[in-house]
Amino acid sequence: MTPPLVFFLADDDEDDRMLFEEALAEVDKKIRCITVKNGREALDVLQNEMVLLPDYIFLDLNMPMLNGLQCLAELKKIELLQHIPVIIYSTSSDKDSMEESKRLGAIDFFVKPSNFTGLKNYLQKFAPH
Repeated sequence: MTPPLVFFLADDDEDDRMLFEEALAEVDKKIRCITVKNGREALDVLQNEMVLLPDYIFLDLNMPMLNGLQCLAELKKIELLQHIPVIIYSTSSDKDSMEESKRLGAIDFFVKPSNFTGLKNYLQKFAPH
């Protein structure tokens, strides 16, 4: 039996974290979701506290301490974490940030949708079918 997928989200907005977890649960109840509040906490948890590494990492662009792009740059320096796909997840649709995220190694830049269904539909593409 294959282990359930693990999604990791760093987002300073508690409502956005809860919405993400709810959408993921509707996509597949077996998917495990780990959330943290900022980029610094993300690096700490991923390097020191994870027994099972996540299958996907979602980073909010605008967070305190380390923003999503800074956190992404640091993640890509850590050999153990370099292979994990990272998605920047943001309310911003700034083209420069999108280009910078790709340059730093993100697989996607997802603009937070205005509704629950949009988020659920996006997350669906990462779930096993």
